[in-house]
Amino acid sequence: MTLLFREKFIKDSLRESAATKQRIAEQLTGDISKAIDLMIRALTAKKKILLCGNGGSAADAQHLATEFVIRLNPNIKRPGLPAIALTTDTSNLTAGANDLGYDAVFARSVQALGQPGDVLIGISTSGRSESVNLAFRRAKEMGMATIGFLGKDGGPAKDLVDLAIVVPSDDTQRIQEGHITIGHIIFQQVEQEMFG
Repeated sequence: MTLLFREKFIKDSLRESAATKQRIAEQLTGDISKAIDLMIRALTAKKKILLCGNGGSAADAQHLATEFVIRLNPNIKRPGLPAIALTTDTSNLTAGANDLGYDAVFARSVQALGQPGDVLIGISTSGRSESVNLAFRRAKEMGMATIGFLGKDGGPAKDLVDLAIVVPSDDTQRIQEGHITIGHIIFQQVEQEMFG
């Protein structure tokens, strides 16, 4: 691999990332605003946010839950907000996978921890993750609001959620970058409007 090829790859990747975010700005601003409203309503009513996803999306769920529990803006003094990543308890995940089958692990946690009026954010780059989709179904049965951070064509998840935020890309890396950017925007604005 030549240095010129590597530099071209780096520049092309950054351009693709920027182009994806430009499409997000053009196509998803309204949906992002709806997610902010949904979450402010829930948190104002003393409800909580649950998050789930697999692989890199699990890491995003954990990252975003931490932003609510701890904070984003160090200049805003506020209490921790109730957000739980359903991906962090390895004993729960492995017992559920062993005893119930992996597809059921998030739905089981939603059933155990969720309440009517809570919000479930499921993160899936394809919208085809059965573990996330079963969690969406359980949350809806329980009267929770559901938001999908999705990509590609949205997959089956698009029709399961109250609000589908579908990153306009077919590239998994670009979709994941979009998800964390969208999450930061939503969570930062919720923090600002509630406490800033």
